[in-house]
Amino acid sequence: MKVFIAGGSGAIGWRLVAQVAADGHDVTAMTREEGKASFLRAMGARAVIADALDRESVMDAVAAARPEVVIHQLTSLKGVKSFKQFDREFALTNRLRTEGTDHLLAAALAVGTRRIVAQSYGNWNYARTGNEPKTEEDSFDPNPPANQVESLAAIRYLERAVLEAPGIEGVALRYGNFYGPGTGLDLNGGIVAEIRKRRIPIVGGGQGVWAFVHVDDAASATVAAMGHVLKGVYNIVDDEPAPVCAWLPELASIVGAKPPRHIPIWLGRLAAGEVGVSMMTQIRGTSNLKARRELGWTPRYATYREGFRNGLGGVAAPGFGALPARA
Repeated sequence: MKVFIAGGSGAIGWRLVAQVAADGHDVTAMTREEGKASFLRAMGARAVIADALDRESVMDAVAAARPEVVIHQLTSLKGVKSFKQFDREFALTNRLRTEGTDHLLAAALAVGTRRIVAQSYGNWNYARTGNEPKTEEDSFDPNPPANQVESLAAIRYLERAVLEAPGIEGVALRYGNFYGPGTGLDLNGGIVAEIRKRRIPIVGGGQGVWAFVHVDDAASATVAAMGHVLKGVYNIVDDEPAPVCAWLPELASIVGAKPPRHIPIWLGRLAAGEVGVSMMTQIRGTSNLKARRELGWTPRYATYREGFRNGLGGVAAPGFGALPARA
């Protein structure tokens, strides 16, 4: 099968290149950085240099590859640090989820590609209600914090575009929060560094529920979706969404840090804004039952506990900087 991976040099992208090439598929990996092309070629891909926000560049790259499947992994998460200015920090990723998606869809339709598997997100964007993990049938947040409105709109746009494109079997994978080599949540990543300095506190009761997925598990779910025959959305997370008050102290212990501090909500709001308070106290976890059932996918790291203990280390791609845990 001919497979085109847009964002082939990202935290998941290069893992996908390795897995898909190892399965014997003909892989073309798109990156905007010439310095990463040789690494992708060494992994068995045909590397192409293109700017995802340049329509003609994308059209030419996809036309040359003529893929049967396009995998959309375009984000720009490197350097993202602040919850307080969330939409501003994710402005480029939001463009990639809107303009970049449009370019890939146009290119795919032009060459007769039938299947697109796109990176979406599933955790903070669900409605902050109830006590059970959110499923794909649950609604997105109708009233998100002001500094997440644009980012939620971009996620909605991507999913609608991919699922409603005529002649396309579209799949949107709502990944949880990434961890593992090459992300901000690895042993040498920025999040772990902040935890070791006790700079990430538990806000209020820490009842915001996070859903995690190791980057290798996210990649294996994407491979599973590649051959799936029905369009749709899938939460790609581990089996145990967890509140901040559980996972943050556990992670601190695993990396040899002191327990996180506790601060009141009013102070958390001053430090991290409404988005930070929402992430720490209000968001709900997500369920992976549909992906398990319909994609036949099972995460290698079933829980954040297992993953944090055994999956934070390892080798990231040469020259690839650490990325934050997720959008």
